[in-house]
This record gives sequence, C-alpha cells and structure tokens, in this order.
Amino acid sequence: MYAVEQYARAHIVTDTADSPDDEHRAVPVALRYDPESDPRQVHITLPGPHDWAFSRDLLEKGLRAPAESGAVRVWPCGRVQAVVEFHSSHGVSVVQFDSKALIRFLRRTYTATTPATAGGRSSARVMHGAASHGRA
Repeated sequence: MYAVEQYARAHIVTDTADSPDDEHRAVPVALRYDPESDPRQVHITLPGPHDWAFSRDLLEKGLRAPAESGAVRVWPCGRVQAVVEFHSSHGVSVVQFDSKALIRFLRRTYTATTPATAGGRSSARVMHGAASHGRA
C-alpha cells in the first residue's frame, strides 16, 4: 500500500472578495490519502495551513448527491463541478472543484489499498459512479 497525493486547482467561493476577479481565482489544493494511517479518510489542504480530514465515503457520495458529515458537506454542482464546504469556529470555507479531479483522486485511492481494506464493491462503485456522473 502507498499514500496518494494529488494536486488540483480549485476556486474558493467567498462573499468577501476585494474584486470579482478574486472570487474566481483558482488556488492550488492538495488531496491526500494514506491507507497506512487511516484507510477511511481523505485529506484536503487549502492554501495556508488549512487541512481537513473526512470520510472518503463522504467525498464519493457527495459527487452524486448532497452529503454531509459533521463539519463537511459535499455536493455536485452542475454536470462537471463539485462543491466542498468546511465549517469551523473561524467560519465557512466553500471550495469548488472540477469533478474529474476528485473522481481521478478517488480512483487512485482505491488502487492504493489492498482488496481486503478497500473491498472490491467500493472500488466498483467509484468506477460506476464516475461513468454515470459524466453522463448526468
């Protein structure tokens, strides 16, 4: 088993932007999965030291329909984008991703695990979900 790290560009959605260009500016985001430390969680690191850990299953479900667990919410946004919303005592961060980047990341997380930890059923679900998501 090995860790998966993938970088993506995302848009931080905010109502406090100084200009309209700021609101639509793409920022680098790190997506990480380490089956050795916790095979059920993924990490998303936003600019600055903002690291969020949450269920890989939540990310997968949120690509197909609105899903939430604790301080994290995920939902599809149109046909090709997804939104991840993080709640903390400091406020709310709303991040918009291309769904393809998240699907690619999830696929890589399932190939990083052994069949005993991932379960063939979950792996098939991601592949099927990704294929049907593209046609929705």
